[in-house]
Amino acid sequence: MGKTFKGFRDQNLEWQTKRLQELEISRDAYTVYVKPELVVEIAFDGVQASPRYPAGLTLRFARFKRYRPDKRAAEADTIDAVRALHEMRA
Repeated sequence: MGKTFKGFRDQNLEWQTKRLQELEISRDAYTVYVKPELVVEIAFDGVQASPRYPAGLTLRFARFKRYRPDKRAAEADTIDAVRALHEMRA
């Protein structure tokens, strides 16, 4: 779907790096695979089509808002929810 580095403070990045290392399952030359336990809230201005990402969509002007320790991964939005937003605005 994309990536964002906007909105992170040094302390966020330091905590996140440590936490993701704790959640690591495996890795290859390009990817670190983690248990799906960390939920992050991302703000964005819109959704647009993008051939660059496997989902075919990207978030416009995405920025980190906060970690959501009150949410489980199963409660996070899915790609289907993002597709619905894209279709609604099209």
